[in-house]
Amino acid sequence: MPIKNDEVILRTRRWLEKSVIGLNLCPFAEAAYRAERVRFHVSEQRSASGLLEELRAELLGLQAADPSRCETALLIHPWVLVDFLEYNEFLDVCDAAVADLGLEGELQVASFHPQYQFAETDPEDIENYTNRSPYPMLHLLREASVARAIAAVGDTDEIYRRNIRTLRELGHEGWRRLWIADPKSP
Repeated sequence: MPIKNDEVILRTRRWLEKSVIGLNLCPFAEAAYRAERVRFHVSEQRSASGLLEELRAELLGLQAADPSRCETALLIHPWVLVDFLEYNEFLDVCDAAVADLGLEGELQVASFHPQYQFAETDPEDIENYTNRSPYPMLHLLREASVARAIAAVGDTDEIYRRNIRTLRELGHEGWRRLWIADPKSP
């Protein structure tokens, strides 16, 4: 039975609420989420080339949107780039699309994937879970929003270091306990 888009969005929202916001992995996320300025778009694409075209449309859509109504967007793509290595290679294509559209300095793409793995880590190292989402997704961000958030928070490297400490203290068992009431989440 295929996954319905509503279920994809519901699981993504739970992940945001319990992990990204709940563990404060991204101190910038809660305000936009609570104000309902996050666009959730589930792609039906089955190929990287189709996803690229959809990404281009989403980038242009975000650029054109009023930031007070849509500050950021999640392009969730459950049926394409499910292999992390293929997904990771596609990130260069995403950056090229931003440049090709003349959006450098205005928009950027952040990455989340169920098998996310930072360079020089083992696949199951807990720090990888900061970017592990229920489905592959591309997070489209406005540079102005990022700059305001950085100005408010200060040292972004400290966010990264704090996230690693948080996840190491939580451990794999603590991560699993986050999802006990919600077995369909990551």
